[in-house]
This record gives sequence, structure tokens and C-alpha cells, in this order.
Amino acid sequence: MKTKNIVFTIMGCGILVFTACSKFLDENPKSEITSITYYQNEAQAEENVNALYRRGAPTLYGVATSAYYGPYATVNVMLTGYFTNSYEGQELTWKYSRELDRQNHTRTVSNTMNQIWNGSYEAINIANGAIKYIPEIAMDENLQKKLVAEARFFRAFNYFYLVKTFGAIPLSVEPYESLENLYLKRTDEKDVYALIESDLKNAVEILPEKTFAGNGHRITKYVASMVLSDVYLQQGKYSEAAEYAKNVINSPHSLTVNDDLEMNSAYNKLRENDDLPEVIYSYEYNATISNSGRWPSYAFSSSATSIFGTYSIFERVYGPIKRFLNIYQDNDLRIQPNQFFHWEYTNPKNGKTWSSDEAGVWYYFDEEAVLETGKGTKDWNIYRYAEALLNGAESIAKSENNVSDEAAGYLAQIKARADINGKTEADYKSELRSLSVDEFVEECWTERLRELPLEFKMWDDILRTQKYPSISETQKGEVDYQPLIGASNASGAKFTESDLLWPISLDELQRNNELTQNPGYPDK
Repeated sequence: MKTKNIVFTIMGCGILVFTACSKFLDENPKSEITSITYYQNEAQAEENVNALYRRGAPTLYGVATSAYYGPYATVNVMLTGYFTNSYEGQELTWKYSRELDRQNHTRTVSNTMNQIWNGSYEAINIANGAIKYIPEIAMDENLQKKLVAEARFFRAFNYFYLVKTFGAIPLSVEPYESLENLYLKRTDEKDVYALIESDLKNAVEILPEKTFAGNGHRITKYVASMVLSDVYLQQGKYSEAAEYAKNVINSPHSLTVNDDLEMNSAYNKLRENDDLPEVIYSYEYNATISNSGRWPSYAFSSSATSIFGTYSIFERVYGPIKRFLNIYQDNDLRIQPNQFFHWEYTNPKNGKTWSSDEAGVWYYFDEEAVLETGKGTKDWNIYRYAEALLNGAESIAKSENNVSDEAAGYLAQIKARADINGKTEADYKSELRSLSVDEFVEECWTERLRELPLEFKMWDDILRTQKYPSISETQKGEVDYQPLIGASNASGAKFTESDLLWPISLDELQRNNELTQNPGYPDK
């Protein structure tokens, strides 16, 4: 059984965080009790910051409570048409996203947007309270600084998710303690990003130089550096993105290696094991206190229900279409069965076989949960070292306008790990150095598609590059990057300007008359 520090701390201290603070942190708070009530001592400070680990943006990537749709971050990738939800006939937000038809169904989509908006702002409000009041508590100074830095990290992480999703958003750095200034206007994206950068730089400066696992599953300098690199890359600030990517690359983190090309591959290690050096930041799970919900059931299609007795529902809520799988060449380990994907599995307990013409996601498979307990324990990896290498390769090439040995070397590490024919990192580096800068950058984009398809980062890359990856239907490994506006996604729907952002929830617009709707969507 796993013993996870943050999971135990949060659940053990839930009386304060999830009862008292929930009243103060309601979206429309009307309590006369001020937030200072909840920041009287060191224990309260720790408990409130601990709450941030399991609220808002981290949950959008890591929480899988529904049998019929995956974490909310999956809905972004549906815009590409390359992934589908087999239950989209019921989960219409996922259907309308894939069909690029959200503008005509904004009321339906608003239900999902409400969850994203409310959860993120609730976390921001907790963080604002921590940042304001923890410095006033008589407590250990080093712990005090670390807790404030963690709160700044989570405020930034939540604002980052919101600004990518909605564009200009209300920006608040004060906790809601009265009805004054409760409803705010939208703030320019550049100003939101300025706060995000400032908060993350503070976290990088103060938090310990340890791995996430080595720091008791608390945020570290390297987690903050990874997110800051991501923030800069999203804005096209390449020299800054390179600087913070290299913070991570030169850290104690490292790429997981293949012991073989089968069940002891790097990808199977990442699927099965927590706390590998490759893991920069993860969402924790534990069998007895907080299990992983429906994650293991997403590995199969609905026909698996008769194969296993542990989950009453199996659904392919986030599965690739066949055209997406053409992003891989035949020599790529990641497309081999039982690496990222699979098409057949025999239950060793009863000999029954599940098979499917559509790929299931092997990366989500938790053997003990599916075969025995019905309770997954695998942590969900939000950031990996592989992504730091990809960030570094692209941002160095763009900022230096050169395919340097360093940039090529970072990308070569990713390619060599995935090669089943023994082609070395040096071989790849030599090839990559012969590319033009534009060719190399596109190769970075392609490798991101191959390495990170199951971690819900694809739409972020499309949004920042303004290029749609049109994967060949006939030639494996080939992709053409087309201008996003006017391109057709893999479901045949054409991108327009209004597809770049999600609609502000109609409920939120009704509550806050200072808000305006994003272009292309109705406001009532």
C-alpha cells in the first residue's frame, strides 16, 4: 500500500479545509466571518495550502470520477478530432467540441465551463488568502516562506489554465472577504500572464531544489520551473522558456530508460510506478484514502465489461482515431502493443479475451485494479522530464535561431528512447543538426504529438503555434502543419476564430454583469 504525504495530510486535516473554508470560499460568499479566522496558527496555514493540491487546475488533469467522460482537460483535445469519447451521445460537450459546434450549443457546454471556472477560482481564492495572511502568523520563518511560495504556485497554475481556456479573465489577488469588488471585469491576457510569471518566479526562488517525490510530494523549484517554461513557451517567449526548461533538465530529474522493449520498457515503468525520476509533478492516489476513480476503466472499450468483474462500466472516453496513430512510424516503440496503446487483452483469471479494432489506452491500465480490487492507486503524471526536454529543444532553437548541439541532443534523447531498432542518441543528433531551424521546430512539434498524446497537452500546442497538425492518412509518420484558422480538423469541421477560446459560462455571465462573452458565443 502506498503512503502519500499530501493525500494523508489533506484528508486528515479536512475538518478545517473542507468545512470552515468551504463556507468562506463559496463562489458567492455572504458569510460575515473573515478569512483571518482561518489563519491563526501554523497548522491552519499548512492545512489551507494543502487543500490547493486537490482543487482547481490539478484536478482538471488528474481527477477521473466519471465513467462516461475523462478529466476535464480531455475536452480540449477533442477539438482536434483526433481523439473521441465513445459515450459522446450522452456527454454532449465532448461531441460539440469534436464537431467544432460549441457556438450553437453554448448552454450545454456551459455546464462543463462552470466546473472549470468555479473550481479554479475557488483555488485562487484560497491561495489569495494564504498569500495575504500566512506572513502575519507567528511560525517558523522557512516554513512560512515555503507555504506562501506554494500558494503562489497554485494561484499561477490555476490562472494559467483559465487564461488558456477563456482568454482575458477577471484577475484578483485579494481573498473575497465582503461583497465589495466581488464581480470583476476581464483583465487583459498580458496582465494575467504577468502575475503568473511573477508568482512562479517567486516559487522557483524559494522552493527546495528537490524532486517532487524527494520533497514529500510537495511543489519544488523544479515543478515551478517546469510550469514557468510552459508559460513562456505558450507566449512565444523562447529565451525565457529555454532558461527554465534547463533548470529542470539540469536537475536530479532524468529520463526513464528501457530495460527491454516489452513490459520493462520506459513507458510501462511510467504506467506502473510512481515517483520515478522522470516524474516532475503528479496528482497522488492511494487505495484506502483517495483511489484513482475511473482511470483504469478508460483503458478498454465497453465490451470489456463482460471480461472483468471489478468495474461495472468500461468506456473508451478518450481514445485515438486510427488516423492519429499514423503519427508513429513502424520503428516507434510507443505504437507497439502494450506500450501506449493496445488492441487485445486476455484476463488471466478466466481466460476471456477483450479485443477491439479501435485502440484502447494501455497507458491507463492498472492491473491490480482491473483484475482484483477495482481501486486504482497509480498517480497521474501531470509533467514529465520528457516534456522539459521537448520544451528545451524547441525554445533553444527558436531563441538562438540555430539547431545547436544542445537543442538537437535534447530531442535526440526522446527519439532514441522510442526507437526499436537500436538507433542511438548520437545518430539522431547528427540527423537533427542537418535540419533548418523551421524543420527542427516542426520535428519538435511532431515529437510532442508522439510523446504526450495521453496527457492532454495537444490543444495547448496548437493554440500557441496557430498550426493544425494534419496527419497523413496513408504515410506513417508524416504530418503537415497548416494555418489553424481555415484548417479542417480530423472530424472534417473547419476552425474559425471563435474556436480558439471557450465560452464564458452563461451562468457566470448572469451572475456577473461586468463580464462580456467571448466572440462567436451567445451571452444569454
